[in-house]
Amino acid sequence: MKTAITQLFNLQYPIILTGMSWISTPELVAAVSNAGGLGILALGPLSAEQTRAAILRVRELTNKPFGVNCALLMPTAKETAEVALELHVPVINFSLGKGDWLIKRCHAYGGKVIATVTTAKHALAAQQQGADAVMVTGHEAAAHGGEVTSLVLIPAIVDTVKIPVIACGGFADQRGVLAALALGAEAVAMGSRFATVQESPLHDNIKQKVIAKDQHDTIFSPHFDGLPARYMKTPLAAKLTRKPVNFVVAAWQALFAAIALKLPVWKVMAGLLVEPQKIRLLASFGAATPRLKAATEQGDLERGMQFIGQSQGLIHDVCSAEEMMQRLVQNLEVKWQAVAEKIQ
Repeated sequence: MKTAITQLFNLQYPIILTGMSWISTPELVAAVSNAGGLGILALGPLSAEQTRAAILRVRELTNKPFGVNCALLMPTAKETAEVALELHVPVINFSLGKGDWLIKRCHAYGGKVIATVTTAKHALAAQQQGADAVMVTGHEAAAHGGEVTSLVLIPAIVDTVKIPVIACGGFADQRGVLAALALGAEAVAMGSRFATVQESPLHDNIKQKVIAKDQHDTIFSPHFDGLPARYMKTPLAAKLTRKPVNFVVAAWQALFAAIALKLPVWKVMAGLLVEPQKIRLLASFGAATPRLKAATEQGDLERGMQFIGQSQGLIHDVCSAEEMMQRLVQNLEVKWQAVAEKIQ
């Protein structure tokens, strides 16, 4: 099926894997790209050396287009982005920051750039900076979605910008793909659905929990990792998302985050006085990491927290990425033509 996004990125299908930390690994990225979509590698938790190894591994597993996600608020974002640019990754997806420098450098070698946004204001800014497309993340999404639902946010941004829009948040099956296209999107990005395929490294205990739970079993809160995000509803998640950490706890967490991330401790502690919000965010990221990894890698929801979208209520099995892709795109073009005729 041809859309503005499939033509822009040379894809077979308008389906994209989002860059999920500890989940969007080379194996899952390659599986989605080989199935005809666009796999996006998560660089957030990686060092520069790990980023290089991961990108090279993707290229061993596929010769199809793929991308990387650079979460610009992460302490190592500049270093990992530099590696991606050096290796001429075909698609750069940035989020949580201003990416004008990434756009310029990526375009210099012929690459394309997707900006992840949650507001029309940020979508316009990304367009003005030269982004080739925007990934619009609605309230239903896992991790860092916006305050507005996909049903409203996607058409609002489609009406605001001239570049192609990728819909993200609440999509897990072909009905969702058709709905996103009807809203004006040119592709759909999925996180939770691909997190539960066979090639995903997400612990099997969490995959089974996703299948067992429904769309009501999530919590949206800004109080765990420092940004508004959605988590699987558990007793621990209810406790940890109830209220933000106080300044003393944030300072303590920032100290350990700095050590873990190999940042100058004096600089971080001084930053608590000069840029308290930024350092609090670093502290929250640092404190969140062990709990996120405990769920994702160990399947432990008594100690861990799991990002998950409301679309978990639409996930009923674990299949391969190839089978998932075929479910999403089977007769899609014919069905979309029928829908398009009705809404014109």
